[in-house]
Amino acid sequence: MIRVSSSLSSSAVLAPSGTVSLGPDLAALGTSERPLTQRVALTAGWFLPLVAAFLITVPVFLQAPWVRIAPASAVLFTAPILMLGVLLERHHRQSWSELGAVLVGFSGSWLAGCLFWGWSPMHPIWHLPIEAFALPLALAGLNSRWRMAGAFYLASLVGTAATDGVMALTGVMPLWPRVVAASLAEAGPLLKQAAGLVIQPLPLLTIGLAASLLMLICRQLWRRGGIWRVSAATLATTLAVDGLFLAAALLAPGLSGLI
Repeated sequence: MIRVSSSLSSSAVLAPSGTVSLGPDLAALGTSERPLTQRVALTAGWFLPLVAAFLITVPVFLQAPWVRIAPASAVLFTAPILMLGVLLERHHRQSWSELGAVLVGFSGSWLAGCLFWGWSPMHPIWHLPIEAFALPLALAGLNSRWRMAGAFYLASLVGTAATDGVMALTGVMPLWPRVVAASLAEAGPLLKQAAGLVIQPLPLLTIGLAASLLMLICRQLWRRGGIWRVSAATLATTLAVDGLFLAAALLAPGLSGLI
């Protein structure tokens, strides 16, 4: 004769169909663990893309004014960013390690932005070449443990190239040096003039086609998952920042970050 312990009998009930039904404690445990696991996975899947999006906005609010005031110190700040990224990349937890790799990629974008806006803002033709100084390293990093760094840097570079290309196609590029060299009182009207050129029908069509193409690329990258979601978030945030820049140039030029 087999005896069933009271603890087991209290937690297992024979259903009418003859199957064993878990007691309320075990059933509650089973239903609570799955949503928790799903929430953790969802948070992990969005964490790095959100970090990448945040880092793309940093140059607008921090780097641009810093470089105008003290470009040398802004360049030197690349070192702590890079060191922090390298240290985090060596962490035993994967989430911290990947965050460190993203910071390493961001350090390249930060340094390039400081070099250009600190010493060559009057020469927009040099913008993309300076921003692309770490391109060979980023491409090589895609096949190494630094693939997350390469994904962030390359997406940021593609966003920069798209922005410069659209500016050239819409006829805004010649106004760039004039805006940068103008006094604060003159720069605002010039920036509004540049924004006015952009909102004409043909330039708007050009911008719309470019934005649609980039969003399609973002969608495909996001579907691939992994490091490509970081690239998708980086590229999409670049588009959003460009849109905010255009709105600021029209409504409040002083908040655009360029003057």
